[in-house]
Amino acid sequence: MSTVSSSSRGCGTSFPSKTSSLPALNSPNFIRIGKNSQSDRLSSHRLSLVHENRKARGATVRMALVDERQSTGQNVAHPPPRILAYDLVQGDLVKWRWKEDKSVPDTPTAVLLHGILGSGKNWGTFARRLAHEFPTWQFLLVDLRCHGDSASLKKRGPHSVASTASDVLKLVGQLRLTPRVLVGHSFGGKVVLSMVEQAAKPLPRPVRAWVLDATPGKVRAGGDGEDHPRELISFLRQLPKVVSSKNEVYTALMEEGFSNDVAQWVVTNLRSTGPSSSTFSWAFDLDGIAELYQSYEDTNLWNFVENLPRGVHVNFLKAERSLHRWALEDLQRIHAAEELASEEGGGVEMHVLEDAGHWVHTDNPDGLFRILSSSFQVLRA
Repeated sequence: MSTVSSSSRGCGTSFPSKTSSLPALNSPNFIRIGKNSQSDRLSSHRLSLVHENRKARGATVRMALVDERQSTGQNVAHPPPRILAYDLVQGDLVKWRWKEDKSVPDTPTAVLLHGILGSGKNWGTFARRLAHEFPTWQFLLVDLRCHGDSASLKKRGPHSVASTASDVLKLVGQLRLTPRVLVGHSFGGKVVLSMVEQAAKPLPRPVRAWVLDATPGKVRAGGDGEDHPRELISFLRQLPKVVSSKNEVYTALMEEGFSNDVAQWVVTNLRSTGPSSSTFSWAFDLDGIAELYQSYEDTNLWNFVENLPRGVHVNFLKAERSLHRWALEDLQRIHAAEELASEEGGGVEMHVLEDAGHWVHTDNPDGLFRILSSSFQVLRA
C-alpha cells in the first residue's frame, strides 16, 4: 500500500501529525488522481495505482472508479474539466464496477473534508485505518478550492462555504458516487452542512454528516496566546509570494509570535518554483483562502440544522480542549435540535471527544475512530 502524507492538521491552522499506533494495514487500495499531462490527453485523469502486496501476490487490483472514457461516453479527446483534486482510499473488498454493470452494488463511500490551510492528505492515515476496519468502503479525500492541488485549478469566485460545497457535490456527481457519510473538520464541517442543505442528489437518504469541532453559526476564536487562523492568513499574505528559503518564512513566523508547530507546518506548504530553482512559492491561493475564511465566519446554517429534512443525521463533535470556544448557547441549541429532529424523523447528536484540542484527528485519533465508526457499522455494506 502506498503512503499518503498526513503531515498537517487541516483546519484553521494545521500542525504536524502525531504518530499513532495503527493495525497492520495489508492494503486498502490507494488511488491517486494526478494532474493531466501532455502524455495522457486520451484520458481525463492519470491514475497511479500502488498496491505492493497484491502486486507481489499477482492478485488483481480492483478499482471503484472507471476510466472517464467508459463512464461518461464522451469523446476521449474532450475529457470533462477537472473539478477538484482528490485521493481515493479503498478497502480490500471494494469491487470494481463498470457503469453498466448492475450486478455489482454501488460502493459505500465516505467523503472526508479538511479545513482552512489544509488538504485532503490531512486525512490520509485516518482514512487508511477506516478502510482497513471497513474493507467494503471507499473514502474520498478532497483538496477543497484554493487548497492543495486544487489551488492550480483557479476556481471562479465567490470563494465561500456554499461554493466550496457546490464544488464537492459536482465532483461526486462527476465520479458517479453517492456518499453515505460526510465528515468535515472545522471549515470543512460547515461545508458538509452546506452540501446536505444544497442537494438531494447525489446524496442518498439516509445520509450521515459529521461536523468536527465547528458550530453552524458564529465562529468564536480561542484565547490569548493561541494561533488564530485569521491572523495567520493575514500575515502570510504580507510575505513575498516567492521566497529564497523555507527558513526565511519560518523565522518570520516565529518573530511574529506564532507557535513553533504552526511555523514548521506552514513551511511545508512552500514548493520549489522549478526543477533547478532555489526559490519557493505557496502551494495554496492565499487570497482565495482569506475569502473562504471570511465566509466561514459569516455563514450561518442554524436554520438548516433546526429544520433537518427527513433522513438526514447530523453529528456534532466538540473537542474537550477546543481552541475554538463553544458557547453555552451553541450547546443548548444543538441539544434542542436533537429533540426536535428525533420528533421529525431526522437526527442530531452531540459528542465530546476527550483529551483532544481542535485538531481532533491527530490529538486523539483512537477516540475519534471509535466515535466515527458508529456510522460505518450502522451502514456496513
